[in-house]
Amino acid sequence: MRNPRIATRYAKSLLDIAVEQNSLDATLKDMRVMNEVCIASHEFEIMLRSPVIKGDKKLGVILAVLASQGISELTKAFIKLLVTKGRESNLPDISEAFINQYNELKRIRTVKLKTAAPMSEAILSGIQKKVAAFMPDDTMNMETSVDESLLGGFVLEVGDKLFDASVKKSLNEFKAGILDSSYVAKI
Repeated sequence: MRNPRIATRYAKSLLDIAVEQNSLDATLKDMRVMNEVCIASHEFEIMLRSPVIKGDKKLGVILAVLASQGISELTKAFIKLLVTKGRESNLPDISEAFINQYNELKRIRTVKLKTAAPMSEAILSGIQKKVAAFMPDDTMNMETSVDESLLGGFVLEVGDKLFDASVKKSLNEFKAGILDSSYVAKI
C-alpha cells in the first residue's frame, strides 16, 4: 500500500541527516540504487511488502542486494531503522521521494520532451537552450522520447506545465471545431 505522506517524511528526515553529515551525494547514490532495484525487480518489492517474511530476513536480503554497491553507513542505519519500525514496505516510495527532494534542493528540473520522430542533436540543443532561458537558476535534466501517435511536432513537460505543439492536438481541436454546431441557428 502506497503512503506518500510517510515516504515524504522519512525522505525529508534522511535528507536532513545527510546534509548535516555531509554525505548527501553518497546517500543520493544509495537511494538511486535502491530505486533502480525496486523498478528492476518486482519480486524484491513484493518481498518488502510481504507480511509473512520477518523483518530480520528482509534486512538481510536488502543489505545483501545493496552490498555490491557499497552503500554508506548512514543508508545502512536508515534501512535498519525502517525495518525496526516495520516501514520497509515504504522503501521504494521513500527512495523515490528522496530523489525528488534532492532535485528540489539542488534546483534540478526534469524536462520531458516527446516528439513524433527522433531529433537531430542540433534541434535538441536548440530546444534545450530555449527552455534553459526560462529557468536560468535551475539545472535542466532533459528526458526525450518518441511517440509516433503525435504525427508531428512535440510535447514539452516542465514540472506541472505542459506545452503541446503536436499535430495530433491540432487535428483534434480542428475536429472538435467542425463537430461543434453551436454556431448553427436553432430552428
